[in-house]
Amino acid sequence: MPVAHLNDIDIYYERYGENQGTAPKLLFVNGSGATLAASQPLLGLFAKGFDLVAHDQRGLGRTSIPDGPYTMAQYAADAAALAEHLGWTTYSVVGVSFGGMVAQELAVTFPERLECLVLMCTSPGGDGGSSYPLHTLGSLDPSERAEIGLRILDQRFTPEWFENHPGDRMLSDAMAQRGGEKPADVVRGETLQLQARSTHDVYHRLPAITCATLVASGLYDGIAPASNGEAIAAQIEGAQFRAYEGGHAFFYQDRSAFPDVIEFLLAR
Repeated sequence: MPVAHLNDIDIYYERYGENQGTAPKLLFVNGSGATLAASQPLLGLFAKGFDLVAHDQRGLGRTSIPDGPYTMAQYAADAAALAEHLGWTTYSVVGVSFGGMVAQELAVTFPERLECLVLMCTSPGGDGGSSYPLHTLGSLDPSERAEIGLRILDQRFTPEWFENHPGDRMLSDAMAQRGGEKPADVVRGETLQLQARSTHDVYHRLPAITCATLVASGLYDGIAPASNGEAIAAQIEGAQFRAYEGGHAFFYQDRSAFPDVIEFLLAR
């Protein structure tokens, strides 16, 4: 089991790709509450053509759940330490949702290490706009929490919409399955992550990013609105912004999204 003891915690990670050591290096940073075990379909897509590394972030999955509070700087430092542990001096980064927040923090802190950056369905915080405050949902009645969760996942999602879009129904059902009863330690780690997320603000530091950057957003995302993605791109010299037909998981909904991301990464 690949575990690295870094920053006083044990970080579980996995490495993918048939040409490890020779293919372009890609560090993938996952979203809120997301573990490697639950992310294999997405990781499998990114593994094609890359030497891909992803990890369970602190408080999640098979990685340690140290006492909190956690900071966004710690999450970025964990990712940077893992890359250094692997002997990577420079590499590309893809960050999804919360992972996009971590990736921004990583990129403004260690700009010299990044070759290319892709930020998906994420926000800069502060004056550039924050993502939906997910940390506030835990205290709600489960039915109310589920209703809000559905609405912010994709603002078009209604019973009427699902009647004509069975693929979106499957997506919403899959996301809903991530809820339910969880062990106390899992809840503790996820809560600490959401608390760190609530403090995220890199907006005025984004100009420090010097690598090629793509910011991708879903047009109907109620968690990280497309306007937040535009705000990120506007702060980074030469950054590209692209909006897609979908919500927070637009890369599953719009068939053009994933090929665009791969093309952008491989071109650099």
